[in-house]
Amino acid sequence: MNISIVGTGYVGLVSGACLAETGAVVNCIDVNQAKIDNLNNGLMPIYEPGLEDIVKRNVQKERLFFKTKLAEVVNDSDAIFIAVGTPPDEDGSADLKYVLGVAREIGQHLNNYTVVVTKSTVPVGTASKVKAAIQDELDKRGVQVEFDVASNPEFLKEGNAVDDFLKPDRIVVGVETEKAEKVLKRLYKPFVLNNHPIIVMDITSSEMTKYAANSMLATKISFINDIANLCEIVGADINLVRKGIGSDTRIGYKFLYPGAGYGGSCFPKDVQALIKTAKEYDYELKVLQAVETVNKYQKTVLYNKIFSHFKGDLKGKTIALWGLSFKPETDDMREAPALVLIDKLLEKGAIVNAYDPIAMHEAERIIGAKVKYCKDMYEALIGADALAIVTEWSEFRLPNFKVMAKLMQEKVVFDGRNILDVEQLVEFGFAYYSIGKKPVNL
Repeated sequence: MNISIVGTGYVGLVSGACLAETGAVVNCIDVNQAKIDNLNNGLMPIYEPGLEDIVKRNVQKERLFFKTKLAEVVNDSDAIFIAVGTPPDEDGSADLKYVLGVAREIGQHLNNYTVVVTKSTVPVGTASKVKAAIQDELDKRGVQVEFDVASNPEFLKEGNAVDDFLKPDRIVVGVETEKAEKVLKRLYKPFVLNNHPIIVMDITSSEMTKYAANSMLATKISFINDIANLCEIVGADINLVRKGIGSDTRIGYKFLYPGAGYGGSCFPKDVQALIKTAKEYDYELKVLQAVETVNKYQKTVLYNKIFSHFKGDLKGKTIALWGLSFKPETDDMREAPALVLIDKLLEKGAIVNAYDPIAMHEAERIIGAKVKYCKDMYEALIGADALAIVTEWSEFRLPNFKVMAKLMQEKVVFDGRNILDVEQLVEFGFAYYSIGKKPVNL
């Protein structure tokens, strides 16, 4: 099959590479010439485990191509996926200008049947707008060309996206015609040979499924964070509470990890967009509004603990930060809790020594020279008055506590992900703050 994917961001690049891995010929299109040049030279615009190898392999086998001109591939494509950005407007709604721009360009060049698939996360009703935009361009040209529009939301986890695409829990497809369904089932057949289902539904339900899924996961995170904050107040241990409720198979353990709040490119944006969609239909999503409120507060929790420990005097204090990306195994810092913490520390005159295994260049691009970027986790501790762990990278889980004690000016740890061994920390004389438990060894 010949597939075109417009947009070489996170979703488009992973989707294109993984589809090419099954033998499809894939053209990835992007208007950014520099990005296309880099991809053709083997340089990845994002960090994602396994992605670089799969891209290089399929480029070498001439199944994966990177181009800037959509017009060149429109009429050779069995399906065209729209995977461009849908950034939030000021009111929280998704901005569809890039999606509709691609739709119009398809309509300006389309001469043969194809299925136009929205892969971007888009609000309910977007497929209808895409269809209208394509048809409007065909009408301007005075031509009649058959085409279908479909919805195929992605459910990729950053840091595990390649494996998620190749071994999906499910594939959701929203279609209007049997012809479109047949094309997409043929395309995705290699991914469901192990009995993972293709769930076919109407387009509106498919569009809603993506937002509902991310909003449900965000809800679980905000719920456990809210309970963790209450645990601290009443003297309960959130780690034990989590075990107690997670053992119920109706609840489960996934996404019930207390921490410093969620971030990234999906959860914050999608929760806001779904709230905005509901308002457009005169309905109020009260649960999701609370989810968003809790998450905004949770991003300040580590700072509040640090501020309280130092009795409000942070001027000149050196705070070491382990972790900058919003989650491990990615360099993505969009809506990252670390950004909130850094801003608040700098406002109070603190000095920030930062380290992240992957996101250092991205952090420097966003933050600039306001913080010190360290070559490793231990350099960040030199002369530090406290350590704050913001991202649960694996290499932070078993640090050398003896080295830590020697390097730090004051032995205080604020563990925003509850990953360290409390007993060992206490043995080496550390004061320890976590999420959802009372502080230890003060």
